[in-house]
Amino acid sequence: MAAVPKSRRSHREVRLRRTHWRAKLLAATECPQCHEFRLPHRVCPHCGYYNGMRVLEVKEKE
Repeated sequence: MAAVPKSRRSHREVRLRRTHWRAKLLAATECPQCHEFRLPHRVCPHCGYYNGMRVLEVKEKE
């Protein structure tokens, strides 16, 4: 036998269940080298620095 709901869920019940479906904000931190926002624990895509060391060569956009 399949599990079938006994009665219809109200609008309130459905909305209360869906309140947690929202998108989470990304935790962006400021790069200490170039002061642009970047994701934590990752190389800065703007300057190429991580933990005070240059680890990536970034090309300038024309």
